[in-house]
Amino acid sequence: MIKAGIIGGSGYTAGELLRLLVNHPQVELDFVYSTTNAGVAISKQHVDLLGDINLSFTDMINPDVDVLFLCLGHGRSKAFLETNTFSKTTKIIDLGNDFRLENDHKFKGRDFIYGLPELQKEKIKSAQHIANPGCFATAIQLGLLPLASSKMLIDTVHVNATTGSTGAGVMPGGTTHFSWRDNNFSSYKVFTHQHLDEIHQSVKELQTSFKSPIFFIPNRGNFSKGIYATMYTKYNGSEEEAKELYISYYKDAKFTIVSDSEIHLKQVINTNKCILHITKKDGMLLITSVIDNLIKGASGQAIHNMNLMFGLEEKIGLELKASAF
Repeated sequence: MIKAGIIGGSGYTAGELLRLLVNHPQVELDFVYSTTNAGVAISKQHVDLLGDINLSFTDMINPDVDVLFLCLGHGRSKAFLETNTFSKTTKIIDLGNDFRLENDHKFKGRDFIYGLPELQKEKIKSAQHIANPGCFATAIQLGLLPLASSKMLIDTVHVNATTGSTGAGVMPGGTTHFSWRDNNFSSYKVFTHQHLDEIHQSVKELQTSFKSPIFFIPNRGNFSKGIYATMYTKYNGSEEEAKELYISYYKDAKFTIVSDSEIHLKQVINTNKCILHITKKDGMLLITSVIDNLIKGASGQAIHNMNLMFGLEEKIGLELKASAF
């Protein structure tokens, strides 16, 4: 059994990670570290786990776990690793943004690999440390990678993507309060969202010649989970050629599917899937991408990476089904 530890266990992402790990047949949860909740039963914070987990949060760390998941706020993983030591054999998966960019991959003798399985599965298999991608970055990259891989990004890319309220984290704020979010819609960080850096990084890794801008408008939706992203850009081929390109690129992907029909969020909520739809009109290729922001965009992808790192079947612990209603 793989012994797993979690650092920072009270947020939405950690809640999903716990739900998945306690049902993973090859994992034993060793500890969940939280200084603010030490001694409190995990099921008191994550009430959906009542009856599934008997552990309490702890302020003690086992440095010899097989895998460590960092579910800390952005910018806090480096600080944690500065002051805490783990075994050289402990694999680390960071769900924050501290190590996603190339300039941040190396830290205190560790080399972090960007953990998007559809981009670099083989590197992940041999990695010791993983930087898990961002949720928006996951949905958008999966929509663009086939074009970049074939050197077919020839002009500006326009992206409009909407996320649920869980994307803002568990701490309440002015734009996450129910009475503000309900029956409402707004944009934020227009053209400046932090996930753009990792999107550009991956696209240019596949197509170094791509110099055009990616204009990204992130939106807040009045639902709790999921990301619905649309991307459009000039494309010289036919719609059928584009569909064949995407199907070919993802032929060996376990969780990314190209749909013939138009898609919607409920197809992916509570799953590790990304579903894509491709259409072309007036010279513009439109790619629609849907994911669950907390699973495929965070905790599910982290477990997918763990499975690859330990040589397990990719889907183990992630064979989750969406509800049609």
